[in-house]
Amino acid sequence: MIADHRFHALATLRLSLNVLAQPLQQVAEMPSQALARAADFFTTQGELLRENRDLRAELLEQSAAAQEATMLRAEEEHLLAMAPGHGRYADHGVVAEVLYTARNPFTRKIVVDKGLTQGIKAGMPVIDGTGVVGQVTSVGTFTSEVTLVTEKGQSVPVMLVRNGLRAIAVGSGKDGSIDIPFMPVSADVRQGDVFVTSGIDGTYPPGLMVAKVSSVEKNSAYAFARIVAHPLAAVDNYRFVLLLPLAPPPPRPETLEEEVRKPVKERPAHAPRRQGGGAAPR
Repeated sequence: MIADHRFHALATLRLSLNVLAQPLQQVAEMPSQALARAADFFTTQGELLRENRDLRAELLEQSAAAQEATMLRAEEEHLLAMAPGHGRYADHGVVAEVLYTARNPFTRKIVVDKGLTQGIKAGMPVIDGTGVVGQVTSVGTFTSEVTLVTEKGQSVPVMLVRNGLRAIAVGSGKDGSIDIPFMPVSADVRQGDVFVTSGIDGTYPPGLMVAKVSSVEKNSAYAFARIVAHPLAAVDNYRFVLLLPLAPPPPRPETLEEEVRKPVKERPAHAPRRQGGGAAPR
């Protein structure tokens, strides 16, 4: 021990014994290392499962927020399309939200959240950012019923943009289409033509987009052509619509009889009468 302490005489022997004991030491440490690794494995797996669960919940929240943002962006674009800067009649309308469709599944009607308290009247035209949606047909205190242009029998006076041809667009009540009845076979109507409101009925303002012709069938054996169009407005989409006020009735023209019955203006008392058709003296 003194020699080893003073002169490090047993250093080589110690190294040799250490090399021989190393395998035994590793074998002795294997159980403890195995237990430590097992504990780490289960701990790490639990943490990963917990993190995975938290990330999945966060992903669902972000997905819901993203979907909500997409819907809000779409509604914002739809509302901007009805803004005064994008339409001729938007600055006089009332924006309403669609609450639900009509209870009868065989009719094409919707219910909006505006009624008598907001000044809504029956007959008011309803549009969106692209065209005519329908017309207010029933008004309650707080809600109103709107009949869509695709409802069977719902008619709108229209005019062809390309050549000014006037017609009546009538809802077919099926397939979301619109018929253009009583058009002669010789009428100049082509596929892709656009119909707008003519304004001659005094209800719909002129120039509102109504429908686009999808098919034209002309048979010389029949007097009228079969013309089918589809509405340009999203009648079955979106949550907001614009209710336009009714146009004021045009002034009634005065008849000749009323003109004759008007009282003649009396002459001034100081105005001298003409003598013999000559000029009055000044």
